[in-house]
Amino acid sequence: MKIKRQKQAKKTLSFYKYNFNFREPHQILIDGTFCQAALKNQIQIKEQMPKYLMGEVHLCTTNCALKELETLGKELYGAKIILQRYQVRNCQHFKKPVSTSECLLSMLEDGNPHHYFIATQDLTLTNGLKKYPNVPLLYIVHNTMVLEKPSQLSLDHVQAVHLGELVSPAEQQSIQSLKAEQGIVQKNGERRGMKRKRKPHNPNPLSCLKKKKKKSGPTPPRKKTEEGQKKTRSRHKKNKTQGEPNGSTASTPLIQNS
Repeated sequence: MKIKRQKQAKKTLSFYKYNFNFREPHQILIDGTFCQAALKNQIQIKEQMPKYLMGEVHLCTTNCALKELETLGKELYGAKIILQRYQVRNCQHFKKPVSTSECLLSMLEDGNPHHYFIATQDLTLTNGLKKYPNVPLLYIVHNTMVLEKPSQLSLDHVQAVHLGELVSPAEQQSIQSLKAEQGIVQKNGERRGMKRKRKPHNPNPLSCLKKKKKKSGPTPPRKKTEEGQKKTRSRHKKNKTQGEPNGSTASTPLIQNS
């Protein structure tokens, strides 16, 4: 049974590795319920977690998870002692702590960029993880740790990426790195693109041409008509030739007999 569970964990890890770019050391976000279940079932998290995931791990938690254990009283004092040994990651609720489930879900915003695993026994948190395709879930059943199989949402997401409908997180990261190398990464509040300085250009050659001077001279005077005389128009008569439509023939000069 142990070998079968190990093979299934290896298969699940390979799924997240090749499709969502998960790498060692694995980042494990742990809450108080997971520590309480481990204490109850006598599981050494720090020793057994690297063996089960077959690699180096970083165990961590948040300030909100520690504050919640403090408010719950002495019943969870042992879980609090265990949780205090792990790294405390900065969250957005330093001044106003919130519930552990809300805090851990906020750590997964923007597509889980730090590649966190979530280790919890909380059903509220487990149900909240169903909307994230790239978050592995760890929980305890009896006296063993279990890495849950990829959800249907994760499988559909990977299939959509393979069909070209979506861009995988690995491809997004490579695109961002290429943009950073080329210096075209857009920061918040910055305008897209840089203003280019205009270089001095040569003047338009047509604008350098000298203006042509108009010929200045006396204008011919107009003919004046005497008072009472009508204005007449000069018409140019054309000589008509034979074969014209009106049937008239050109006049020929008469030859006188000498």
